Amino acid sequence: MATPAPRWARLDHHERRSQILACARRLFSERHYGAVSTAEIAREAGVARGLLHHYFGSKRDLYLEVVRSMVSMPLQPVPGELDGRAPEHVLAEGVDRWLEMLSRNRETWLVARGAQGFGHDPELEAILEDAREAATDQVIAALRPAEDPEAAPPELRALVRAYAGLAEATSLEWLLHRRLTREQAHALLYESFLALFRGPLEALEGVADGERRPLGAVGTGPPPPVAAA
Repeated sequence: MATPAPRWARLDHHERRSQILACARRLFSERHYGAVSTAEIAREAGVARGLLHHYFGSKRDLYLEVVRSMVSMPLQPVPGELDGRAPEHVLAEGVDRWLEMLSRNRETWLVARGAQGFGHDPELEAILEDAREAATDQVIAALRPAEDPEAAPPELRALVRAYAGLAEATSLEWLLHRRLTREQAHALLYESFLALFRGPLEALEGVADGERRPLGAVGTGPPPPVAAA
């Protein structure tokens, strides 16, 4: 966790901006958006409130930057490189790291999802949508490393997006409604990933221009994470 720089520290433009953003991210992750003031952020960052407005504009503008920085991390569990490890271990690790990211950014995540009275905001939604598409590309790249994600069949992209919806809903059930424990959320996301990408791809063979278009195997070479039994 980043700590505020001393008030007397001389920082360049980028360093000062990053410092303010780190303080704002921490405060927004600890408490509701409405419970954090720009005066408090400035105090924590050791700067005048006017300087905060100089760098980011309004509190809302600063919050949007916080969300952008948060969603630079995956918006759904993404399996990584196998590196000789069992596919199941790689997937389990990806899910665990994703849940840890949510745990560390609980309030920011809930506000971004419109779950804390902030409402669904078009600018926030645009930021999240861009991040969802980037995360979808990451998952497709992990499943089919030899292919360009943009060339993936639309049915595969739709299936990954459907899983992303499940992941987001699961996060709300765990973080907001408390109907799931972290361990249960992990089990649901892990098992759902395996189940979704084993059989349904074949079931989603599309019809294009009157011809059946098979999706083919997910990945080439060694079995991908979803193919492991």
